[in-house]
Amino acid sequence: MTQELNFGGHNSESALNSEVTVVSASIADPYVLLTMSDGSVQLLVGDSTDCSVSVQNPSRFPKSEDVICAFALYHDKGPEPWLRKTSTDAWLSTGVAEAIDGSDGSLHEQGDIYCLVCYESGTLKLFDVPHFNCVFSDDKFLSGKTHLVDTSIDESSKESQKVMNKGSEEAGNPIRRESIDSMKIVEIAMHRWSGQYSRPFLFGILNDGTLLCYHAYLYEGQDGSPKKEPALSPQDSGETVSSRLRNLRFVRVLLDTFTREEPGAFSGRQRINIFKNVGGYEGLFLSGTRPVWFMLCRERLRLHPQRCDGSVVAFSVLHIVNCNHGLIYVTSQGFLKICQLPTVLNYDNYWPVQKIPLRGTPHQITYFAEKNLYSLIVSVPVTRSLNQVLSSVMDQEGGHQLEQDQLGSDDLAKTYTIDEFEVRVLEPEKSGVHWETKATISMQPSENTLTARMVTLFNSTTKENEALLAIGTAYVQGEDVAGRGRVLLYCLGKNTENPQNLVLEVYSKEIKGAISALASLQGHLLVASGPKITLYKWTGTELNGVAFYDAPPLHAVSMNIVKNFVLLGDIHKSIYFLSWKEQGAQLSLLAKDFGSLNCCATEFLIDGSTLSLVVSDDQKNIQIFYYAPKMLESWKGQKLLSRAEFHTGAHVTKFLRLQMLPTALDQSNPTPASEKTNRFALLFGTLDGSIGCVAPLDELTFRRLQTLQRKLVDAVPHVCGLNPRSFRQFQSNGKAHRPGPDNIVDCELLCHYEMLSFGEQLEIAHQIGTTRSQILLNLNDLHLGTSFL
Repeated sequence: MTQELNFGGHNSESALNSEVTVVSASIADPYVLLTMSDGSVQLLVGDSTDCSVSVQNPSRFPKSEDVICAFALYHDKGPEPWLRKTSTDAWLSTGVAEAIDGSDGSLHEQGDIYCLVCYESGTLKLFDVPHFNCVFSDDKFLSGKTHLVDTSIDESSKESQKVMNKGSEEAGNPIRRESIDSMKIVEIAMHRWSGQYSRPFLFGILNDGTLLCYHAYLYEGQDGSPKKEPALSPQDSGETVSSRLRNLRFVRVLLDTFTREEPGAFSGRQRINIFKNVGGYEGLFLSGTRPVWFMLCRERLRLHPQRCDGSVVAFSVLHIVNCNHGLIYVTSQGFLKICQLPTVLNYDNYWPVQKIPLRGTPHQITYFAEKNLYSLIVSVPVTRSLNQVLSSVMDQEGGHQLEQDQLGSDDLAKTYTIDEFEVRVLEPEKSGVHWETKATISMQPSENTLTARMVTLFNSTTKENEALLAIGTAYVQGEDVAGRGRVLLYCLGKNTENPQNLVLEVYSKEIKGAISALASLQGHLLVASGPKITLYKWTGTELNGVAFYDAPPLHAVSMNIVKNFVLLGDIHKSIYFLSWKEQGAQLSLLAKDFGSLNCCATEFLIDGSTLSLVVSDDQKNIQIFYYAPKMLESWKGQKLLSRAEFHTGAHVTKFLRLQMLPTALDQSNPTPASEKTNRFALLFGTLDGSIGCVAPLDELTFRRLQTLQRKLVDAVPHVCGLNPRSFRQFQSNGKAHRPGPDNIVDCELLCHYEMLSFGEQLEIAHQIGTTRSQILLNLNDLHLGTSFL
């Protein structure tokens, strides 16, 4: 059925009105609200009896000199509409779940429809439909303040108003202020998802790419507070008039790791796409050059960026037989894709999470990229009798046998729980849904697996490089037995004798001391066994030692390699910086940290041609050192100098070096040929289950953000009134420590800048001698550069 609608007028200007076109539309059954090219508003009403649409020009829509820049219809559905509770006469309808009798005798669900209108001045107004009476308004919505309150209530904070007025007065100065007149809302939406205790969300997009998100709540003021009701206009007399939503409030919601859209990239296109069921989740999809999923989980928005297909220009929900609760979208390259969200992932987290049952305790994981295999060290608790335990730890000496003979049969029958270690080789399917255990490498009794790493060794016989899985173990047999361990080498995916088993053992050797760390150094295998570091050459069947280093280290906990440099972390003696020279086969010490530091993890941090050494300790600190032999403080290059130090508040046990992605500044520069940058970030994991990141910054950006951080310490209210600057200081636990340079900025504190109001952002940017757009660009580039997951 097709119906033609005529929006032309019946006056002398009909010729001009005939050229008026529809600019945008918003639908809330049975209403359709249109904005025309001449700035007027048209309301369409649908009739379910004859399936027709009639035009109703909302004459009651208040005339204003202010230009409308965005609008949307909101349907407050449900047996008890939520916004009705916030009105002044809410007590008349609270708890009453009525149903409306339709003309066909059926019961229709009760609900109210409202119209949200944003003006270029920054004012937000909420009208009831179809009468278009203003029930809520806020003239500072554009500023992005923390709370939205109806302007008819005189409860605004004087301090915040003073800051806003000051920002408005100084906005005309081009040197000190950016132009506020250029800012406007380009798209607005309001929606309340399902749930007994759900509340509406309000979204607004600014023309500079900023997304404002507010969550509505019910505010019950004091009984003695004055109530200001607007006077009714003569045209409204005798008709139903909605009361003001005096108890309606909105609080701004912090959006985690949200990257702003490039200004002007998708101007004029709808970006907010609300969905009710995509893969069992509800929320909204924000299209554009950097599309983002907003998943609503337990009344909390979870943000998940989608960077697999680039820009997305159109999105819609698709629910058919072959695509149950799926989606369909179109990319900027013209590709149309029909997809479904993976059902095995849990999106109620900072990242989509999939749990893989191991039925054991994982200790370490390493990845083999060529075969897409994961090697995982797992310990499984097993129950053994005392007789089995003693026989497994029996040494060449006969003392243990004599002790066993002195025990009675009842003592030998007692059971104990011990951990048995094994290395599992896992392979995920291409879809990533199921993980299959391809092979299991079991350890000997009382043998603990300490490290496993994929290494590339040069076979001196075949003159080829081989990718092998190196495993280091240690026997736990009590303090009366000398420590020893094994070095195991396995080849993955080349077992010709048994094609079903992907793992083939190519070498095994027992060495004195526990094998705590392994690494490949220019085709050689570097092994840390107790206090000794040994470099081996691989012949295809044997490991032959070519160099060693056994100076002060007590027990190496980590080893990292970059080119011919070695970073060694000791459990009590901090870090050592070594160098390997092929000519002469020398493994020599370049410099070390002379301080006493209980090292937990180490890694290299690369920023272009600058190499830094990162270490974490047992006091929950991170320190960054550098090697500068020409500086006087380095004692002729023997001492590593401190570049930065930072307190994380958690024990960091692992660093992972990942290459940073190109930012907007890098993409605008046509000089680099590849999309990769010569800058790496360190992703780290902690014992409390948190994940963090350390990334390098250029000098100008760092100075700007550091100055901003010092301002935010006083400008932002902190949790429990605690001082973040004091918390991030190095914690030495009473030990003598010389404070290092303050060269790390806290992004958790910097993210609060975007939550400040627009006037406060301008004021702080002016105080530090920069602009708001420059600060937001730096923060956005930092998010883009570290968005490798």
